[in-house]
Amino acid sequence: MSAVQRIDRLWWAMLAATAASWWIGETGLWTGPLWPLLTVFGLSLFKGLAIALDFMELRGAPAVWRRFVVGWLLLVILAVVALHLGSR
Repeated sequence: MSAVQRIDRLWWAMLAATAASWWIGETGLWTGPLWPLLTVFGLSLFKGLAIALDFMELRGAPAVWRRFVVGWLLLVILAVVALHLGSR
């Protein structure tokens, strides 16, 4: 698979993840059980990693940069989840 095909497939997967997140939000599933909330944040993590590693081309960057960006992404998502769960 060429790099262009990989990016195209990744873009379609991110589009599907965005649609799934939107659907969960619009149907109000996030107000009930915990699994929809965790699904949305899991999709957000997938999209963030895809953007950082493939679209920002950090996949081929030095490991310290990848760790820094992925660590920052995890920290932000975990902070938002903790704040949301604390407000329940």
